[in-house]
Amino acid sequence: MDDRELRLGSGWMGLAWVLAGLAAEVGMIVLAARWREPQLLWAIIPFAFVWLVSLFGFIVNGPNQARVVQLFGTYVGTVRETGFFYGNPFYWRTRVSLRVRTFETGLQKTDEKKDAHGNVTAAATQRRQPLKVNDADGTPIEIAAVVVWKVVNPAGAVFNVDDYEGYVETQADAALRALASRYHYDAPAGDAHSLRGHVEEVAAQLKQDIQARMAPAGVEMLEARISYLAYAPEIAAAMLQRQQAGAIVAARAQIVAGAVGIVEHALEALEQKQVLELDGERRAAMVSNLLVVLCGHSMPQPVLNTGTLYA
Repeated sequence: MDDRELRLGSGWMGLAWVLAGLAAEVGMIVLAARWREPQLLWAIIPFAFVWLVSLFGFIVNGPNQARVVQLFGTYVGTVRETGFFYGNPFYWRTRVSLRVRTFETGLQKTDEKKDAHGNVTAAATQRRQPLKVNDADGTPIEIAAVVVWKVVNPAGAVFNVDDYEGYVETQADAALRALASRYHYDAPAGDAHSLRGHVEEVAAQLKQDIQARMAPAGVEMLEARISYLAYAPEIAAAMLQRQQAGAIVAARAQIVAGAVGIVEHALEALEQKQVLELDGERRAAMVSNLLVVLCGHSMPQPVLNTGTLYA
């Protein structure tokens, strides 16, 4: 539903009319008592009823608030201005907050509990319960996101959905589940589908997916970002071993690449300076020894040759 602005009259002017009506009512009561005219009750009673009904026409709208106004089931408009106003006493007003709000998916809250005497028996608590989903590889993971949003169409928030706050939280959970199932938890470098390796891209896609679901509720997504990401507990140990193995392989590959460069540079320097001449067999032995020294896990133990070079 399209939102349209409703402008009401000044509340101070309405207050003046209400006070004037009260003075008129009191005046009629005084005259009826002084003149002892019971027939004036036919005017006093309806006027008193009208005056009481007129008290419901005042509207106080605070900053970052809107009032969605209906008249006998028909949408009249939305009051967005801040201040003190007066309108039709039969207006039905629904207050909608326009403030920026945030929540984290999977956050479970419990209200405080009180006994019959009003004493608090259990304090309010909240605990994180991330969503458990399967990523693109079918690996079970736990994921949660922080969503920042605000209402931009109060009429849509009131009339298009039953409870817009619950709608936002439910749709954010659904969008996060769908997003996690399309991406890999971790992927090789250069892969554009990784929850852990491409944080900004994933956050932008998550915001876009949630916003597409929020259109009926008149809500705008300001930010959506993953706040928690981990493997499910049943496979966390195995995946940690795989990550450690990958890190070890990458480290060894870097060490070997560096060692090959060092050996190549050493052989070139020996040949250029003509320190010694090595045949193919001796050259291979020297390369093997240098690689063992440079790539070994432990410190090498030197062996001193007390004979000739080729002994």
